[in-house]
Amino acid sequence: MKPTPIQLRLISSNAAIPNTPPDEITYQHTVLCQTCLPYRDPGIATRRWERRQGHVHLLVSAGEALHPMEKRYVELGLPCGPKARIVMMHLNAQAIKKQSPTFEVEDSLTAFVKRIGLSAHGRDIRTVKDQLSRLSAATIRLAVTQEDRAYQINTQIVTAFDLWFPKNEGQRVLWPSTVRLSEEYFQSLTRHAVPLNEDAVSTLSHSAMALDIYAWMAQRLHRVPLGKPQLVSWKSLKDQFGCGYKQMNNFRKIFLAALRQVHTQYRGAKINIDDRGMTLYHSPPPVQGRIVTVPALPEK
Repeated sequence: MKPTPIQLRLISSNAAIPNTPPDEITYQHTVLCQTCLPYRDPGIATRRWERRQGHVHLLVSAGEALHPMEKRYVELGLPCGPKARIVMMHLNAQAIKKQSPTFEVEDSLTAFVKRIGLSAHGRDIRTVKDQLSRLSAATIRLAVTQEDRAYQINTQIVTAFDLWFPKNEGQRVLWPSTVRLSEEYFQSLTRHAVPLNEDAVSTLSHSAMALDIYAWMAQRLHRVPLGKPQLVSWKSLKDQFGCGYKQMNNFRKIFLAALRQVHTQYRGAKINIDDRGMTLYHSPPPVQGRIVTVPALPEK
């Protein structure tokens, strides 16, 4: 049986990892490494998304934007799926590399989409632009609790954007070409950014769950104490990654398939899977030598 395009991409990227250190690095906020956005579009009627993992909390509220041609506010959906994660990582990377919360995204996003193997025309780019619009309009609250105290960023990640409705698009799509991240989010990002290998992100870009597992292990494994492995139960794994899966057996099957793909991109990850769950061992981060200092956050 011939390998699928996804299998070929995994094989190719896996073969290149030992010889080609990543020239391109992207970033995710540590809270979004420990919680997650929806895997699929829950529909325009769903306006809130809330997740909690241990002491880390995420609340996303879908937003509205002024349609530049219709001259009225239109509801945008919740950011979701692998494209929302990819766009979020790109915004983070641009802010960190430029050391500025304000930047143009049109040209850099198109180049990024091409670099990670997506089409810069047609459905791929329309979906990417749609997710960028959803992220720009959404209010995303990030919070960490510790004992009887809570630290919360209560703001839109993007506080300003110019919205376009290109006439030459084959489908109705609103998208920003310039964005300004909120100062609160930008300052938090500079302290809590987790660097990720862009090649790995590209290879896993077909799967929201695989991207979430990769980002989680990237921020978690290097903080596991040497000689003190940590067990994450199947229940905890399902609570974190199994939204939408009612049966544990179904979740385990999908999770293990995604984990195998992630392990091809993060071969330094030392883990063990058994009937109890997933045991984590101290491992080097996937991007070494250029790590942003991230204060340890309390976990379960």
